[in-house]
Amino acid sequence: MRQRQEKLRELFRENKALLNGHFKLSSGLHSDTYFQAALILQYPKEAARLAEELAKKIKENNIKVDVVVSPAMGGVIIGYEMGRALDVRAIFTERIDGKVSLRRGFFTDEDEKVLVVEDVITTGLSTKEVIDSLKSAGAKTVAVVSIVDRSAGKIDFGVPKFSLLSLEVRSFKEDECPMCKAGSSAVKPGSRK
Repeated sequence: MRQRQEKLRELFRENKALLNGHFKLSSGLHSDTYFQAALILQYPKEAARLAEELAKKIKENNIKVDVVVSPAMGGVIIGYEMGRALDVRAIFTERIDGKVSLRRGFFTDEDEKVLVVEDVITTGLSTKEVIDSLKSAGAKTVAVVSIVDRSAGKIDFGVPKFSLLSLEVRSFKEDECPMCKAGSSAVKPGSRK
């Protein structure tokens, strides 16, 4: 397992998708480390390979999935590839006026078993918002998967959670950020402004 995680770190490094600096994350937190999974997912063979590895975890744990749901923007590609790997539908949520919801005619049937797929989990807020929006529609989230879990497994979604790379990456509230206190300005490389 450790060797597999080191290979994934190397893949991020090779693709300049593991960045060091001063970043403002979509959660609003600041960090000296940023994972830009899109730089890896732009290569369909890599996206498919990562999805196959995640799908293997779902299959090994005998988790039945009817549909994959991911949050836009970061989870769309890996979610689509997970749908292919599990041979189920793959849809995504979008943020409308600050609220996560299904659009574009996407739906989940009542009692459908949903796998929520993320590229990178930091605080888990986006994932929790997706789970809550699906619950209100009557769907049941059965597991969560991500390529990277920056919380080192500390976030509990109330369902099984699997990731390919799990590590603790320091993050700070803006007013407690040592990089800000040292005079550095954070950059925001992610999809959410």
